[in-house]
Amino acid sequence: MSNSVVIKKVMADDVRFPLKNGAGSDAIHTTPTYAYAVCKLITDNGYEGVGLAFTLGEGNNLVSDAIAYLGKHVQGKEINELMADFGKTYRTMMDDPNLRWLGPHKGVVHLALAAVVNACYDLWAKSHEIPLWQLLIDLPPEKLVNTLDFSYCEDILTRNEAIAMLQSKSSGKVRRKKILELGYPGYDTSIGWFNYSDEQVTDNIRRAMDMGFTAMKLKVGSAMAERDIRRAKLVREIAGDDATIMFDANQQWNLPQAIAICKELLPLNPYWIEEPTHPDDVEAHVRLAQEVPVKIALGEHVPNKVIFKNFLQSGCVSFNQVDAVRVGGVSEFIMISLLSKKFNVPVVPHVGDMGQIHQHLVLFNHITMDHPALLLEHIPHLKDYFVHPVNIVEGRYQTPQAPGMSTELKG
Repeated sequence: MSNSVVIKKVMADDVRFPLKNGAGSDAIHTTPTYAYAVCKLITDNGYEGVGLAFTLGEGNNLVSDAIAYLGKHVQGKEINELMADFGKTYRTMMDDPNLRWLGPHKGVVHLALAAVVNACYDLWAKSHEIPLWQLLIDLPPEKLVNTLDFSYCEDILTRNEAIAMLQSKSSGKVRRKKILELGYPGYDTSIGWFNYSDEQVTDNIRRAMDMGFTAMKLKVGSAMAERDIRRAKLVREIAGDDATIMFDANQQWNLPQAIAICKELLPLNPYWIEEPTHPDDVEAHVRLAQEVPVKIALGEHVPNKVIFKNFLQSGCVSFNQVDAVRVGGVSEFIMISLLSKKFNVPVVPHVGDMGQIHQHLVLFNHITMDHPALLLEHIPHLKDYFVHPVNIVEGRYQTPQAPGMSTELKG
């Protein structure tokens, strides 16, 4: 049962959170400010839709300006009527003729689209007074597919094929709902930020293990590869042979460097090596996969479904890290998850939202699409700023219960 909710006004906020003591640092982004361009949908009856796009500070105001412009496409609409055929509205916003030239489908305008789209899904779930994961898994395949835009992907996946794919997975949904009680397994990214000392990394590994994490990630990409190798060995030694460890270069290496350093990291049995080179260079990732038998994770900086489609077609991707606050919001995230399922590549999202939205989306991916429940990244630094922060118990995300997608910020 849903409530009639009309969007009366669209507002945009530029919210920034400076980090301390090296937190959030990687090989490229050495002094980050975590920031959200926030879209707020003000309604006629007290509900408020809140959507996020993630940046690292500078330029966050530009995304906020673009949110204010794109908001005209949803202002005045009743949320349930809007979402009944949201794929068309999504494409209209994505291809707005006055902003498309600035992308297309990437950069400032696409981040703004993500915030508006996410606010719509948040408001939709709130109008039903249920969490987003429940709304999504309860939707019949046809209604779910109506929220998506298949443009430029029809050569790989048509609307009817997507419906058939979802229908074919329906019989196992009850069994897969067990994840709601178990909690979704997480991994700790905060043990090994780039600017952390070896001593900090050591302490953080032990702390993470005490919290129940058995998977963790180290930032690599140093100017001197010896530093990366030494720290990687440190993580393996302290975490132990049974731990799942990953290494993240954040795009720092060119292809020859990536080949050489990945070969040196291979004996440490990494679960994946993440963003080993430039995120637009599909061919370089293909070459790396051919040269080194290492699993590649990517997607943090892949901006849209078309480039994801190309990566999936190339066969070089082992883990898809699509992020709903980087691509065009929940709608494009679901579309990319469907493409990934067709290519049998698991989705392990990057969490620019700090896991607030993605804790809902991975439950949906697993229960509705039968994606394997592998891992969801955990970054704790903004937890205290959310009204309904993620809850981690023994290394697992506990299933959120509040209506919406857990995006409301305090203050």
